[in-house]
This record gives sequence, C-alpha cells and structure tokens, in this order.
Amino acid sequence: MEGGGAERVAALLSNHWAEQGHKVTLMPTFSGRGECFYPLDSRVRLDYLADQVRSRSRSWFNKMRRFIVLRRMIQESRPDVIVSFLPHVNVAALLVSWGLRIPVVVSERTYPPAMPLGSGLELLRKVTYSRATRVVVQTQRALQWLKGYGPRVRGSVIHNPMVYPLPCIEPVVESGSVVPSTRHVALAVGRLGEEKGFKQILAAFSALASRYPDWDLIILGEGSEREALEQQRGRLGLKNRVHLPGRVGNLGDWYARADLYVMSSRFEGFPNTLLEAMAYGLPAVSFDCETGPSDIIRDGVDGYLVSTDEGATGLAKAMNTLMQDEKMRKRMGEEAIAVRERFSARRIMAEWDEVLGLQKVGADA
Repeated sequence: MEGGGAERVAALLSNHWAEQGHKVTLMPTFSGRGECFYPLDSRVRLDYLADQVRSRSRSWFNKMRRFIVLRRMIQESRPDVIVSFLPHVNVAALLVSWGLRIPVVVSERTYPPAMPLGSGLELLRKVTYSRATRVVVQTQRALQWLKGYGPRVRGSVIHNPMVYPLPCIEPVVESGSVVPSTRHVALAVGRLGEEKGFKQILAAFSALASRYPDWDLIILGEGSEREALEQQRGRLGLKNRVHLPGRVGNLGDWYARADLYVMSSRFEGFPNTLLEAMAYGLPAVSFDCETGPSDIIRDGVDGYLVSTDEGATGLAKAMNTLMQDEKMRKRMGEEAIAVRERFSARRIMAEWDEVLGLQKVGADA
C-alpha cells in the first residue's frame, strides 16, 4: 500500500464501503509490512498478511504458509464477498477460497497481454478465473481478451474512479522549492520503472528545450529507473531543466501548478494520473498504448494521442503544438475537466456496488 494505481483504487473502494456501513478488511497479501500511502477511513481494518504469518521472507516455504494462513483467516471471518486485485493475488484468492462457497470478485488492473505471466501462473489464472464470481477489467479491449478464457468466465468493465480534489497527504513537497513560479512546467507522474517510458519524455523534451527556454520538465515518482534517468538528464545537459523531486503526497498542488501533462507508458490499464491531471485542467499528451489513454483522451479535444511507433519524435511534435500556443492549452484544459463527471467516483462506486450486489446498510452493521 506504499503507492501505485491499484493500491489507490483499493483504498478508495475500502473507504466507500466503510462509509456505506459495511465491515471492511483491507489485506495486503504478498508484501511486507510497509506503510499505507493512501488515507483510509478509520473504520477500515488494515491487516497485513505478513503480520499474521509473522515473517516477511519470500521463500517458497513462506509463500505456502501465507496460503494456509490466508485460507484460515477467510474461514474464520466468513466474509460475504472477497475482492482481489492483481493476477497473482487473484489466483491465490481463488485457490484458498476453493470450496468455501464465498463469492470472489477479481480484478485485472492492466491490459493483461501487455504483461504476460509465466506459463505456470498463466495456466492457473485460466483455470481459476472460470470459478470467479466476476472478473473486473478496465477497458472493452481487456474484456475481449477475457472472452478468450471461455464461456464460463463472467467479465465486467469498470473504469478507475476520478477523485477531485485530491487529498493532501505526506510527503508534502512545495512546487516553489523546485521551480520558480515564473517557469512553465510540463509534468509527468508515475513509478520510475521501465514500463512508464520516462526516457522517451526526456528525449522529447531535449528536442524542445532550446526552443522553449522558459519551460521545465518535472517527473514525480520514485523507482528503480531513477539513476538511469538522472544519467540521461546529465548526458542531455538538462540538469537545470529536468527535475525529479521523488514521490509527493500533494499531487493536486502539482497538477494545479503545471501547464501540460505528458504520459509515455509502454502499457497501461486505466491510468489514474492521466485522469487526475485532466481533472485539474491540464491538456494531455500521451502515447496511444493498447489500452487506457484512448479511453480517456478525446484526441484533438482535450489532448493528443501519439502512436507508439513515433516514439520521442511524436511526443515532441505534440508537446510542441501545445507549448507554443497558450490559448490552445487553455481551451483543451477547459475541455479536459469533463473527466470529473465522465469518471466520477459516484458513478464508478455504483458500478462496483452492482457487481458485488451491495446496498447501503445501517451504521451499526
């Protein structure tokens, strides 16, 4: 629960169900103890499986212990429904609840073909998903993929919810401590991992930096690619123009500060950061990866979709179109805020409630 889109949605759903009067336990399963980056309703019970197993080891023996303990906890608590996120956790939840007659709703948080599993786990996913009460995916294209799993697999499309305004949590990093208020900002947000393609944004910005000396690029997030990105920034001579402040808890302030949002992911499920940026009135430029951005951006209306084949050159071209035209940025930004209603939390939570067959209950439930 220390970050990530799936974790954010899990926290939002948990809070929603707690507010509805349901008893909610949120259990990170195959992680260590960690900390919860996202705000949780005080009525949500956060229970790390690692604490129940009393070990954070990732050995096969310990993984089997987690399976056993997880099944025991499900047997003892007898939940009305189990909701699971991410493929390996989905498979585990379906296996440990086998024979307990408890509905299990599982959810894929990316476009699965973009992140192939090993042959063993893929076989288990195919076998177990046929036993799921429902498999939730985020796009119609993902639903088409799911249909290939056979007629016994029941699927539903539910997008990610839009939360606006975003809550402010720690760590708070003021934008003024990174760039002066007089600078224009192109913003990117996400885990600093290879799949997010931030090297492409750096290359695109490098092609534009001399033409727009009053613009800076800011990439918010943390991850394994930090050193590589810092090295690339140095090679391009952009140390004073590209900033990597790390992970921040006051994202809303940063979206409000920026002039343009850029996304370069190789693949996505349904990108939260793109929704958030547009809700704050930012026009967006994004690679048109297989799923996600094209479900959100209305090309030429509130942003631009760039073919992945065009790479950094295509990103630079679209960024240039917006960087050179303040009126266009403003007009597209005004169109972008429509995501607040298109993907409102109210709508999305109602879709989840319908899939789970939940209704609001009394406060004493």
